[in-house]
Amino acid sequence: MKRLIFILMAGLSLLQGTFAQTIDDALRYSQVFYGGTARFSSMGGAFTALGGDMSSLSQNPAGLGVFRSSEITLSPQLFHNSTTAGFNGTSSQDYLYNFNLSQAGIVTGLISKGDESGLISLNFGYSFNKTNNFHQTVRIQGVNNSSSMADYWASIGEGTNYKDLSGGSGIAYDTWIIDTLRGAASKAYGTVYSNYGDNPPSRYGQSVRRLLSNDGYTGEHAFSIGGNYANKIFFGATLGISRLKYSSHYEHMESTDASLPSMFKDFTYIDHYEDTGTGYTLKVGAIFKPVDFIRIGVAFHSPTWYHISEYFYEDITSHFTDGTKYESGNDPLRYNFALTTPFRLLGGVAVQIQKIGLISADYEFVDYSTAKFSQTGDHYDYTNKNSQIKDGLRPTSNFRLGGELRLNKLYLRTGYGYYGKAFRSGDNNDNLDYRTLSFGAGFREQNISIDLGFTNYKYSQSYFLYPLPNSFDPALASLNTVNNMFTVTVGYKFN
Repeated sequence: MKRLIFILMAGLSLLQGTFAQTIDDALRYSQVFYGGTARFSSMGGAFTALGGDMSSLSQNPAGLGVFRSSEITLSPQLFHNSTTAGFNGTSSQDYLYNFNLSQAGIVTGLISKGDESGLISLNFGYSFNKTNNFHQTVRIQGVNNSSSMADYWASIGEGTNYKDLSGGSGIAYDTWIIDTLRGAASKAYGTVYSNYGDNPPSRYGQSVRRLLSNDGYTGEHAFSIGGNYANKIFFGATLGISRLKYSSHYEHMESTDASLPSMFKDFTYIDHYEDTGTGYTLKVGAIFKPVDFIRIGVAFHSPTWYHISEYFYEDITSHFTDGTKYESGNDPLRYNFALTTPFRLLGGVAVQIQKIGLISADYEFVDYSTAKFSQTGDHYDYTNKNSQIKDGLRPTSNFRLGGELRLNKLYLRTGYGYYGKAFRSGDNNDNLDYRTLSFGAGFREQNISIDLGFTNYKYSQSYFLYPLPNSFDPALASLNTVNNMFTVTVGYKFN
């Protein structure tokens, strides 16, 4: 029960523009799914002990030391998102396509020796690696017989004089979705469904439709140094400069064919916000080769320190059966804040099976409860928000497994990834995890390589349309999301 109350409070801050920066933001920008080249993604991203791939610069920079020649790669990607939503017995589906750049980079040698002792090589590498793709469209629709978003606005306005209402409750009042109750000293509110409290109880049964559109990404510019010592120890370090772009826009519509005393017909509520930011992180790692056919990799990622700017606005338009129309919106708001994401520990083992193939496995530890917001000059106190993160999120483990089979110049690959549950037990999303299944093929001819990769990535979650602080029956939808990623990588080796 305590976890449900916590989620309702988190939902309140999602829907109320004056309470930006939520636990959902902290988790969204802390999660990393290691996109990159087609070879990397088709093997499940299990490269902590392997290296030799441009995407490993963002995972274990020691992988840069495995390179034996200079190389340049480019990896365009086609991203397909499909989400099925269930709400009060009605199922709806929406989808989108997004063409993007998953990876681009170059490796070049700084030092190269012909013998097999001491420092054999030292390389410099740069790679842009996509770490998360936020593109998603969702359509939720159905009939609600028990509540309305108008109830939410009435509840958060409770105790506030109508002249002082702000946020969603303020514009709901301006558009006659809510109004003061008779004899309530202008500090209690009813909705159009109860004729503003004059005809209780509320008459629901209205059609509800929410159209949600998210887009954006997180991506890392990795600047790395990596070396090879005696073909036994590979080492490296990366300065990561992460770029964050995210926007969320939804339209929530309610309409009724019933003849209500308030003459209400329909309303449309628009909620829109955008986040942009830059973050910095340091990564170090090593790969050990105790015998020729085994590699053991370890890596440490420092927290990423983000500085984020946010833009937000909301608007309501209402219609009534007597032909009247009302529209009101809040002035756009801008925020600046900082976010520190959790550190990460990675370990991996790879086994070379003669010259015909290899198997690689990764383990990753991350504690999402250590994410923290902080102010950047406005002296806002984030203590309560950080307490919500600490109480609502938990440490988790991620696992990745990959394999490659070599058939002369042709390579066949497959991989699996499991990204563990981030919400604490008792939360409505305490079973939210992410699973990936991937396949791919590659072709090598002298200095040219072409790789193809496919990754299927799925998860299921609960989504609150709006919370009701005084009720334990919030409007809740189930979302089942499938992402399919088709990646092509073209590489050229030189020197």
